[in-house]
Formats: sequence, structure tokens, C-alpha cells
Amino acid sequence: MNDSSTTVLLAEGLRKVYAHPSGDVLVLTDVHLTVEAQTVVSIVGESGVGKSTLLHILGTLDTPSAGQLQLLGQDVSTMRDRELSLFRNQHIGFVFQFHHLLSEFSALENTMLPSLIHREDRGKVRERACHLLDRMGLSDRRTHRPSELSGGEQQRVAIARALITEPDLVLADEPTGNLDPNTGAVVQDLLLEVSRDMGTTVVLATHNRELAARADQQLELIEGCLVNAT
Repeated sequence: MNDSSTTVLLAEGLRKVYAHPSGDVLVLTDVHLTVEAQTVVSIVGESGVGKSTLLHILGTLDTPSAGQLQLLGQDVSTMRDRELSLFRNQHIGFVFQFHHLLSEFSALENTMLPSLIHREDRGKVRERACHLLDRMGLSDRRTHRPSELSGGEQQRVAIARALITEPDLVLADEPTGNLDPNTGAVVQDLLLEVSRDMGTTVVLATHNRELAARADQQLELIEGCLVNAT
């Protein structure tokens, strides 16, 4: 984990343009963002303004059309695919609106998967996964498959999976957007509580301004740029 004074993420002049037969679509215009270790940053904005696109770029799942991105002091644009994949697996966790759990695996197996891909010791990974699922209130649901879990339980498994590698950065894209208000409140509490206890930096995109207001820094994506949320 990083020292609290470390800059985890530095984005400068990020721009994203999608080519289209009827004309290029400009999604991100000029995004600047600095995120320090062990902080929570929220990004709000109307549906379709580019929040998911921005998070995909910050998580190295997509590339910007222009601009620079440094993660943990490294320029990720210089990394080859394999190096980038390993870096992502070691340092970044993802939580999406739709949990993307593997249907044939149990809650415990889904949680363990990122660390097993990295070939960590299975016994240690299992112990860590059990602890995380306990923190998520799922100690009695470890052997259940996604189809046997409620939507809120599935999203809690997804959060445990995102944290299993003890990442420096978690990117959460509308983590409660597919849940009813009461269930969403429980999930957001767990995400923020466990992340802060682990010292993990979080950047979350949400339309939920109550959730956004709980972050250390609140930003809004307007016309392709980030501004302080009002």
C-alpha cells in the first residue's frame, strides 16, 4: 500500500474522441485530476456525459485520444499489453454497476479469482477472501453461486473481489446504481468503510449525490471537463 502522501493517480489533459460516420463524438475534452493515496474522490454527472469512459481510461481499460496518465508515478502509456495487464491486476480493483460475477463459481471463488490469476498462494488467498466476505456480511453465503444471491449480495461479492489483491486504487462505476435505495445504502457504506480501513484509494462515478458527498473530494463532469461539484 502507498504512503498517505503519495500521488496515486495523475491525469493531465485527457481527451477522448470516438470516430463516427456522421462525425467524431467528443466525450472528454480536457480532464485534469490528481488523486492522493487513501482518499475517496467522487465524480458525478448526468447519464451519458462520459463518467464510465473516464473511469475506463483511468483504469487502463481504454486509452485516451490525447493527454497523459500516471498511476503510482508510472506513465502507463509506455507499458506493453502484458506489462499493463499485470500492473492492472496488482494495483487496481474494479467495481461496476453490474457485478460481472462468473455464474459457475461460488461467492468465495469469485472473490479469490484476481489473486489466483496472479498465482498467489491459494491458502493465503482463501483466508483473505473469507475475511473480506465476513466484512461484507456474507460469511454464510461463501458457497452460494451468483444466481443464489440477491442483487445487493452480488454487489458485495464484487466489492470483495475488487479488494482481494489489496489494490492501491479502486475504481467504482455506479456501484449502487442497480440497487434499491436501502440496499444501495448498505453497499455504499461497506465500500467506503472497508476501503478506508484498508487504506485503499477510491475513485467512484455516481449519479447519487448523497453518496458523492461522502467523498473527500467531490467533482462533476460537465462538457468533458472535471470541475468542483456544487
